[in-house]
Amino acid sequence: MQIKDVLLAPGNGAFFYDDQAAIRSGATQDGFIYVGEPTTPGFTSLRVPACALSVGLVLTDDTIVWGDMMGVQYSGAGGRDPLFETAQISDLTLRVVVPRLLNVDPSYYLDACAKVFEPFEGKRLPRSIEYGVSQVLLRAVAHLQHTTMAEIVCSEFDLPLPTSRVPIYCQSGDAREINVDKMILKAVDVLPHGLINSRQKFGVDGQIFMEFVKWVAMRTREIGPPGYHPVLHFDVYGWIGQEIGLKPQSIADFICKVADTVPGFTLNIEAPADFGSTQAQIENYAKIVSILDKRGSRARIVVDERCNTLEDIRHFAEAKAAHLVQIKTPDVGSLADTARAVLICKANKVGAYVGGSCTETDLSAQASVHVSVATQADMMLAKPGMGVDEAFSIVGNEQNRLLAMLNHRRTQNEIIG
Repeated sequence: MQIKDVLLAPGNGAFFYDDQAAIRSGATQDGFIYVGEPTTPGFTSLRVPACALSVGLVLTDDTIVWGDMMGVQYSGAGGRDPLFETAQISDLTLRVVVPRLLNVDPSYYLDACAKVFEPFEGKRLPRSIEYGVSQVLLRAVAHLQHTTMAEIVCSEFDLPLPTSRVPIYCQSGDAREINVDKMILKAVDVLPHGLINSRQKFGVDGQIFMEFVKWVAMRTREIGPPGYHPVLHFDVYGWIGQEIGLKPQSIADFICKVADTVPGFTLNIEAPADFGSTQAQIENYAKIVSILDKRGSRARIVVDERCNTLEDIRHFAEAKAAHLVQIKTPDVGSLADTARAVLICKANKVGAYVGGSCTETDLSAQASVHVSVATQADMMLAKPGMGVDEAFSIVGNEQNRLLAMLNHRRTQNEIIG
């Protein structure tokens, strides 16, 4: 199988790119927009419609398979790649990546990724390019072998075919109350994210946040189906550290206080503080994790900011600097590295959460499902977008279809055997 041609098509991400630094500094909301001057390079306004770039491979049998490149919502923050610019990414793809794709054998996934993603002019390719091209190469190999993308991942990493579903985590966006109700009615495994990204939403000493946590637990009991008991997961975008201070003991005390308000629930707190660098994040998160573990708390720390690449994830996992690592797929880059990241977390007995961003697309979300299920991650994000229904449908349906196919394949092999 060879690649005859490469196509590029501009696309839309499912949400917006936001200037996190400006929002964190106190920018106010006016309807759906944020008011203020941008502070992160590349942003012309605080909220920019997310764009994407699709890459298509024309195979020798004239089948065309696709993958999507894009950035994450808070591009340029916490050590991430800068804001995704379609023209720049398209130019680099045409000049550097397309010639490599036309000369690579897509039959072997990891080898193909390694060759296409070699450094250019001494620098790593933008991770958005790695992400989209790794998706399309995975689809090409799956097409060639008449199998699923998950089975390719299992084969390449010598993993058994999965039989279990991966819990799905939904995010609410700003429509918190309505979307929480949707999540509960649909019995989502992990909820609600909450988008606690400003002082207005966190409150003085975290009081507004604590009330919201209690309300989510109460609402779950009130309208949830019998026996429904989700994990409560809140992304606070560093606001515990911003409001309470950056002492690990104080942060741990506050998290325990929040956990005590929702007894019986497992509580995930994502990005409790930003300590300014990856090394400082590792050292201080490890202290917070240790304090919570010694207290036997039901609260778990989830790392996001300052943990972007595969090497970052390795360092956090080895240092036990989180209970759960968000593997933010467009930031990690190649889906092969997402698979490696899950396996590194498992080897270090740290939870692996295959996340991503609301700015992604249906294609990138579906490819992420195959990697998540193949590696048996601890949970995966319902994406793209900030609405519950569409993202939960895309990710949930893809997982259910995949497991049905794998079960069929397993049954057929048993009959033949």
